[in-house]
Amino acid sequence: MQLHLSTWAEVEAYLKTSKGIVMPIGSTEQHGPNGLVGTDAICAEVIARGVGEATGALVGPTIPVGMAVHHMEFPGSMTLKPSTLIALLRDYVGSLAEHGFERFFFVNGHGGNIATVRAAFYEIYAEQRALKGRDAPDLRCTLVNWWENAEVGRLSREFYPGKEGSHATPSEVSLTQYAYPDSIKSVAMEPEQAPAGGFHDARDFRRRYPDGRIGSAPGLARPEHGRQFHEAAVGAIAAQYRAFLAEA
Repeated sequence: MQLHLSTWAEVEAYLKTSKGIVMPIGSTEQHGPNGLVGTDAICAEVIARGVGEATGALVGPTIPVGMAVHHMEFPGSMTLKPSTLIALLRDYVGSLAEHGFERFFFVNGHGGNIATVRAAFYEIYAEQRALKGRDAPDLRCTLVNWWENAEVGRLSREFYPGKEGSHATPSEVSLTQYAYPDSIKSVAMEPEQAPAGGFHDARDFRRRYPDGRIGSAPGLARPEHGRQFHEAAVGAIAAQYRAFLAEA
């Protein structure tokens, strides 16, 4: 059940049986020559929806823009300042907590979100305690990255040995190709695999990696790979969600 496709009465009924909600969060940023600007949000959304279907969880609206200031030299990229993203998450969680939600399970599609989202959780806990003291609701928030599980890692090594890279990866491009087969982009890339390394800021990123890839060979992406990544991620993350709800 998706929150934005539900009625208030359906949500009220859901809360009688569960206090948990799955929250997809991604980013709107460049993903190399053949990667969609919405890749990170798409990956989080389709996997979160699959987790909802597998577990009966309510799935919140996708947060499509994240902390992506380092991509801003590439047209189409959008970013929130860390402080803005923290404030947004505080308001999202606070709104839902008013209705009785207590377990917030964020499915993340963008590595650049991780530090800020985890900081937001502690801002939420601190704010609730400051306002209500020991009467604060027992809120718990957690973040899982869709690519961080054993089966997704195994598939990546099988399909793209040594060529996954760290940005505009063939695994995430494959997942978007599976989700949106009518939007597959075919682009020649030279070299096949981009150089790897670090960067300092957006200008340095564009200078070092002019086509937006870091260490990756996204031309190897295939929609059939995306189907297998989706199945693997949904299976692993559904188990994590059930365990999260079952914690004492």
